Amino acid sequence: MPRKPPRSPTSRPRRTATPVFGLARVLSKRGICSRSQGERLAREGRVRVDGRIVRDPGFPLAGNERIEIDGGAAQAVAPVYIAMNKPRGIVVSAADERGRDTVYSLLDGAGLPWLGPVGRLDKASEGLLLLSNDTAWAAGITEPATHVPKTYHVQVAGQPDAATVAAMCEGVVDTGETLRAAAASLLRQGERNAWLEVTLDEGRNRHIRRLLAALGFDVLRLVRVAIGDLVLGDLAKGQWRHLGPAEVAALRRR
Repeated sequence: MPRKPPRSPTSRPRRTATPVFGLARVLSKRGICSRSQGERLAREGRVRVDGRIVRDPGFPLAGNERIEIDGGAAQAVAPVYIAMNKPRGIVVSAADERGRDTVYSLLDGAGLPWLGPVGRLDKASEGLLLLSNDTAWAAGITEPATHVPKTYHVQVAGQPDAATVAAMCEGVVDTGETLRAAAASLLRQGERNAWLEVTLDEGRNRHIRRLLAALGFDVLRLVRVAIGDLVLGDLAKGQWRHLGPAEVAALRRR
């Protein structure tokens, strides 16, 4: 009687490893708080995992553990996505050590869960700002590798010309960094100042202000008017709105 051929090793079922994430990252992925806030909560002894206080923010979790914060269950929160027209003069921060107004003061009384800013606008800048508790969605927009374009209207002192616009796209070196615009154009020009439209597909600290300063122009106003295909539109200054499912999907990079 012929012998059966031995079973090929490749025919054995493969074991799928269970993803393991650190405690602070799990809290962030559940939309409960930012990762840095999760780290602080853990170090303060306010987080329990399966009934035991865990102070290590990187404590590995497989996903089926019972997590509590201050005695309450830390369940995943429904994702929230909002667009805000940030006014000039307020900071994009949950709390400011200097006591300045923050964008979160504009959300008081709305009954929203924790939301983190999707990217930044400095205090002197204004316009479209996204906030969400979906940290994966936010990272897909802000990570440099995704190159989500962001468009700004910029008022400058002086009279930029075609050579200035070309130089913005060619790039300049400032303190060792090459700064350039993905696109730039002249919108309108007055006797003493002008408005430019500038698109970036990367974001460095004070990118546009430094770029224009290197070309000899001071920025008077800087307004972000679009992120990807999402435009600021007629959203009033200081107001916010929920994004629709199609708008969320259009910005999803993960």
